[in-house]
Amino acid sequence: ADPNARNLVEEVSIFVMWLFVWFVILTSLRVQVSCRENIVYGQGNPIKILAVDCGIKNNIIRNLVSRGVELHRVPWDFQLTPEVCNQFDGLFLSNGPGNPEMAHHTITGLKSVLKSGYDKPIFGICMGNQLMGLAAGAKTYKMPFGNRGMNQPVLNLKTNRCYITPQNHGYAIDTETLPSEWEPLFVNRNDGTNEGIMHTTKPYFTAQFHPEARGGP
Repeated sequence: ADPNARNLVEEVSIFVMWLFVWFVILTSLRVQVSCRENIVYGQGNPIKILAVDCGIKNNIIRNLVSRGVELHRVPWDFQLTPEVCNQFDGLFLSNGPGNPEMAHHTITGLKSVLKSGYDKPIFGICMGNQLMGLAAGAKTYKMPFGNRGMNQPVLNLKTNRCYITPQNHGYAIDTETLPSEWEPLFVNRNDGTNEGIMHTTKPYFTAQFHPEARGGP
């Protein structure tokens, strides 16, 4: 079957809400996707983040938790509302496989949050970048080959600093379709494709590359 016609996010996301802090990272890096109940570990860490799991990488969880985050991990089709998001210090949109337009539940919920004037940070990585763009009103497109592997040069358009990044994606945001209150934040220096966007007045920003990743096994 054509993977671009399948909802791969639904296949890799968790089924129920999970809560991660350092204890669970040390004891079990493998997500039990068949769980049927909410599980809380080490509740009480100072920074509360709601993370939408579209296929989240364990190293993203490790990096957030190591920085004092209590991570509330929810499935891709979790009902995002402004009321729910306002119970947290921020919202995180994870990486994930396949066509971002298939994650329609995530996009619909995120649209409602953006339209509410939500004032807390929203950050997305990889597919999280594409989902933010779609929720904002932009379009995405299938790349001929995608950007895969290490050593992808990415330019920060605000600082003119270049980063050498790891990537694995086959879709990109068409920045020409971004609404006026959004602008590109990063661009790939090899092919000129989008590598992140930001809101001009709200604390919303994304990275198409994987800032948490590094070379090696």
